Amino acid sequence: MAKQKTKAPAGRKLTVLITGANKGIGYETARQLAAAGWQVVLGARRAEAGREAVVSLSKGGDSVSFLELDVADDASIKRAATEFGTSFQQLDVLINNAGIYPDHEVNVLNLSRSQLAETFQTNTFGALEVTQAFLPYLRKGTDPRIINMSSGYGQLDGLAPEVPSYCLSKLTLNGITIMLDRALRSEGIAVNSMSPGWVRTDMGGTGAPRSVEEGADTIVWLATLPAKGPTGGFFADRKQIEW
Repeated sequence: MAKQKTKAPAGRKLTVLITGANKGIGYETARQLAAAGWQVVLGARRAEAGREAVVSLSKGGDSVSFLELDVADDASIKRAATEFGTSFQQLDVLINNAGIYPDHEVNVLNLSRSQLAETFQTNTFGALEVTQAFLPYLRKGTDPRIINMSSGYGQLDGLAPEVPSYCLSKLTLNGITIMLDRALRSEGIAVNSMSPGWVRTDMGGTGAPRSVEEGADTIVWLATLPAKGPTGGFFADRKQIEW
């Protein structure tokens, strides 16, 4: 008999917060989960873009709401967590999707401290602080889980000197995933990283081989796995891969 996917308690939908979800893989993830009956909270730094995405996703009657959230800004994260609590008591899945890819015409030999810090603020520190801020809601969720958007560039054998700040930010994000898993496993909160592959988005470019649907597939899979699923792992194409 096939395993049953995570189900919401009677009377409410499962709730997911996706950061940086106004476009690309985040938007596609929101679309798929909303179509599957989830309550989607779409986090975005730019309010206009976030609200436009919500309008687009809600045309089919799906439950999608907007939350202004700049993961590189401490005050924005705190405000977002407080605002979330005015509408929701629990969070079932947190997807730390927001990220930047600023490594153009730079390598590890000329990478500046300021660019390294800027990349880490969004790709790494932001994911950790968002997790910390929303942890009280996750603790009330059903089979709660955290999914961190990493990259093959974050693997030890994937580190490329031509993509220095992005690689290092994702490598460290994977380390945070391991630490969060060790800190939260006893509470029943699953924590995993995933790599979407090279996807046709604003970040990946038009020459990428994968569609956004393919890029979002493993995220949606991790979000909807049955209770007591994997935790503390790094996944691509629904399979665990090496750190």
